[in-house]
Amino acid sequence: MKNFSKKKSWKNSKRNWKKSKAFLPLPILILFITILLSACGGQDARQGQEDFFIPPTLAPQSSPITRPTATEIATNTPEVPCTNGLSFIDDATVEDGTIFFAGEEIDKRWLVENTGTCNWAAGYTIQMTDGIPMGAETTQALFPARSGSEAELAIIFTAPNSPGTYRSAWQAYDPEGNAFGDPFFMEIQVQVPVETGGDS
Repeated sequence: MKNFSKKKSWKNSKRNWKKSKAFLPLPILILFITILLSACGGQDARQGQEDFFIPPTLAPQSSPITRPTATEIATNTPEVPCTNGLSFIDDATVEDGTIFFAGEEIDKRWLVENTGTCNWAAGYTIQMTDGIPMGAETTQALFPARSGSEAELAIIFTAPNSPGTYRSAWQAYDPEGNAFGDPFFMEIQVQVPVETGGDS
């Protein structure tokens, strides 16, 4: 009787062991499924990130600010053109109405002032505008003078051979041929010497 009960209990324990071996406990089974799903989901997420790669946005680069140098500013600054001016001051020699004999040399000088902002340099001239030249060149160089300074303009004339009143008017011109300033002139009287008869 005892042997039969031992055999029966051994068979029951063997059957229970097979059942426990064939079926895992429910908590362990749920944990295993959770780990498996997490691993698959992480791989799919990484695969999705590789398939839809978004490049990083580059920050816009600002262009360097260039400032003009002092030389460039001076070069680009437009030059203001100067102005020409001449003011008559006085007759330095030969007052108007002075009497000369025919053929006599006349050293005429006028005192003038450069009242413009331009300096009288090469290319400036004085030209006869009225009257007769009385032996002088009708175009002559203007005496050089800086702006604001005085100058003496000189022309050598020769008194005409015939008696009478003679006038010669002049004007200053810039290098472009433009007249400027006050006109200036000389006016003289010419006489012919009276020959006196010798004693008879």
